[in-house]
Amino acid sequence: MPSDFPQPAFILVRPQMGENIGAAARAMWNFGLDRMRIVAPRDGWPNPKAVAMSSGAGRLLDEAQLHDDLAGAVGDCTFVMATTARPRGLTKPVLSPERAMQLAAEKIAGGERVAVMFGPERAGLENEDIARANAIISVPVNPEFASLNLAQCVLLTAYEWRRQVGEVSHEVTDIGKSDWATGLEMEKLASHYEDRLEEAGFFFPPEKAEGMKVNLRNLWSRMRMTRADVQMLHGVMRQMVRWKERGE
Repeated sequence: MPSDFPQPAFILVRPQMGENIGAAARAMWNFGLDRMRIVAPRDGWPNPKAVAMSSGAGRLLDEAQLHDDLAGAVGDCTFVMATTARPRGLTKPVLSPERAMQLAAEKIAGGERVAVMFGPERAGLENEDIARANAIISVPVNPEFASLNLAQCVLLTAYEWRRQVGEVSHEVTDIGKSDWATGLEMEKLASHYEDRLEEAGFFFPPEKAEGMKVNLRNLWSRMRMTRADVQMLHGVMRQMVRWKERGE
């Protein structure tokens, strides 16, 4: 059964290759979408090549709605968007994928039924198809090579949907089994190095010593460290001091 999570339906209009249908299903499920509708697939339905390419997302193919025409596929929808890379000369809002999925999320939250149409691989949607849409989604691709694979277009749109409704971590640092070093731990590390370098005569000449120490402290502050990092650097300095003492 499709998930209960409110979401847009993705409609593949006259798809030509089973492999692309399977890849589109896989792309949808990557981002938690499982409402696929298929209109007049060229090679018939079901299609074993689609199943083979779906790579674990076969459930979407089993549950996909099959329609003979586009009118039937969008019949229960209140807002429809059509993906295209070409100007069509039709008076409609043209949205970026990001804005389109933001709008989709708003309308679905308000109880509307939203669908996104994707055209056949060879030439995309016809103007007759796009005439049924309320808005157009246009991807800012290279104008000299604007053709997107069906599954690529589905993936891009599904990703933007996920960004609107899911928690997205824009930057995460995996620090393994350690924790970030505290300010006190960094202070002790800086003092350890200052003391040993002072003993070694590093801060020379005397009139430049304070500035050198400030620069060294500034260096530590730019290096965000874990506790394991701090312990290792303490160990490095202790070992260097021991080595020096053994050599004397």
